[in-house]
Amino acid sequence: MNIYFSGLGGVGIGPLVEIARDAGHTIMGSDLSESTLTEELRQQGVMVNIGQDGSFLRECHEATPIDWFVHTSALPDDHAELVLAHELGIRVSKRDEFLAYIIQEKDLKLIAIAGTHGKTTTTGMMVWLLKQLGIAESYSVGTTLTFGPSGKFDAKSEYFIYECDEYDRNFLNFKPYLSLITSIDYDHPDTYPTESEYTEAFRQFIDQSEHTILWKADAEYIELADEKAWVLDETLNLPLAGEHNRRNATLVTKGAEYLGIGRSEDTKIALGEFPGTDRRFERLGDNLYSDYGHHPNEIIATLQLARELSDHVVLVYQPHQNRRQVRIQKDYKDQFELADQTYWLPTYLSREDPTEKILTPDELTANLTNKDSVTAVEFGDELWESIQKARSDGKLVLCMGAGTIDGWVRERNNALIA
Repeated sequence: MNIYFSGLGGVGIGPLVEIARDAGHTIMGSDLSESTLTEELRQQGVMVNIGQDGSFLRECHEATPIDWFVHTSALPDDHAELVLAHELGIRVSKRDEFLAYIIQEKDLKLIAIAGTHGKTTTTGMMVWLLKQLGIAESYSVGTTLTFGPSGKFDAKSEYFIYECDEYDRNFLNFKPYLSLITSIDYDHPDTYPTESEYTEAFRQFIDQSEHTILWKADAEYIELADEKAWVLDETLNLPLAGEHNRRNATLVTKGAEYLGIGRSEDTKIALGEFPGTDRRFERLGDNLYSDYGHHPNEIIATLQLARELSDHVVLVYQPHQNRRQVRIQKDYKDQFELADQTYWLPTYLSREDPTEKILTPDELTANLTNKDSVTAVEFGDELWESIQKARSDGKLVLCMGAGTIDGWVRERNNALIA
């Protein structure tokens, strides 16, 4: 088939582009700006256009009719390419419908990694494990990996490993052979206006899965019947830093045990050598790390990991999405106590409710138990100088958030190294 991907440089669509190409389809597409992935795809012979006014889509369709137009959940209904695709009579869907088609067409058993936190790392761990065990793997993960592409299809594989996101109810498009659920903690109020809708979606997802492994606390939280899943209550003693990493690796170990792949000792050794994924406690330089976390539970888990590596941690935190901050404002309490100092940036704004007041750093930090060690800051030279001083003093600096903080700190650090 000829498939056009709108937004092919993003972490959601990008891996799917690589999978579709590996599966033998002809690929083309567009994005609003260049990225590492758009450059890589262009070098691999994929037709990539920067700009989405519809002209490139029309040109491609007139040259060789396009069979399927695949787009991200973020694409608005009046997007020029989306409107044109409908006018041209092209089949249109979001990414998950197309991925479900690939999985069914290739007769793969889906191993779905779902949950509020920890999906990316756990997916990466499962991919890494199969690689180390010499088992052919197909997969999609929402980040870049140091040990392979973000998405891959191998015709010899029996399993497809997928980071199965609950945002926009994406995960309900699938019927997994095995689901590993990392955690369940109310999130995405723009998709699930109430907590009950969120927990009901996870119950539905488990109902759609042939087999599920999850933690006892999460099963109790969503009021899941005991017979619906394999429920875990004890973290295995695995050679990984960070309690949340050991929990994620426990899920992968139990998943491998269920699938009957690898000896337990081989699994333990392989997971102990897991190199991690980008933006998940990623080391950028001496005493400098970047992490995607943007939820109170992710903050405390990642700080716990940082404190296993250093007795002195400085956190630079950028909250994500005001709509989310309005909901979790009251939850910010003791999560920052493991940091010697926290620099608090303004909230990164995305998909906001225009009727809601933008909460300030002072409002968001009002209930912190260690408020005296928190400083409201802006991006700029002064913040970078504070980061550099902390690093030179031997402190571990952790830059955390899902917005612009990662790009900012990488640019500054790269300029320093150059």
